[in-house]
Amino acid sequence: MKTIDLSVATVRDLNQALHDQVNNVQDREWVVTHANGAHNLAVGVNEAVSIDIQGHAGYYCAGMNQKASITVHGNVGVGCAENMMSGYVRVKGSASQAAGATAHGGLLVIEGDAGARCGISMKGIDIVVGGSIGHMSCFMGQAGRLVVCGDAGDALGDSLYETKIFVKGSVESLGSDCIEKEMRAEHIEELQELLNRAGFKENAADFKRYGSARQLYNFKVDNASAY
Repeated sequence: MKTIDLSVATVRDLNQALHDQVNNVQDREWVVTHANGAHNLAVGVNEAVSIDIQGHAGYYCAGMNQKASITVHGNVGVGCAENMMSGYVRVKGSASQAAGATAHGGLLVIEGDAGARCGISMKGIDIVVGGSIGHMSCFMGQAGRLVVCGDAGDALGDSLYETKIFVKGSVESLGSDCIEKEMRAEHIEELQELLNRAGFKENAADFKRYGSARQLYNFKVDNASAY
C-alpha cells in the first residue's frame, strides 16, 4: 500500500503517480490523506487500482475513471466521476451538482444526497444514490440506470432517451417526455441486483420506474410545443 499526503505532495504529484501505474503493477492500493477538498483528485486513472481518499474532495474527483475503485470518505464537489468509462466510485458523503455527468460505464454510489443535474447526459453508467437528488437530474440521459432511494427534484428525466430511472420516494415533477412506467417482475429483479451490488438494504419492489415516452426522438409537428 502506498500513501500520498496532500499536505506535502501536490495534486499533480498524486495524479502522475497514479498514471505511472502502467509501468508498475505492484502498487495496487493507494491511500490519499489530507485531501482537504482539493480539486481534480484521482482523475484519468486507467489501471485497476484501489484508491482511498481520506476527507472531502473538490471538483471533478475521479473524473474520466477507467478500471479503478475509488472511495471518498467525505463529500465531493461538482462533477464527481464525470465521463467515467468503467470502474467503481463510492462517495461516503454527499455530492454536489452533475455527479456522473456524461459517464459511459462503471458504477457510482453516493451514500448521501446528490445535487442538481445528477447523471446529466449519462451514457451507460449506473448511479445509485442513497438519499435524494436535485432538479434536472438525468437530463438527456441516453443509457444506463439511475437509482434514487430518496426523493427526486423538479424536471426529472427531461428529454430522456433510454436511461432507466428508479425512485423510491416522491418526484417533484417529470421533465419533457419522461413518464412513469410499469414496474414488472424483470425490473424488480434487475433493480434488486443493482441495489445489492451498491450495498443498500432496500426492497426493489418499493421503487417506481420512469423512462422515455419516446415522443421526442423524431420531430413531430403535433409535439412542437415540447421542443
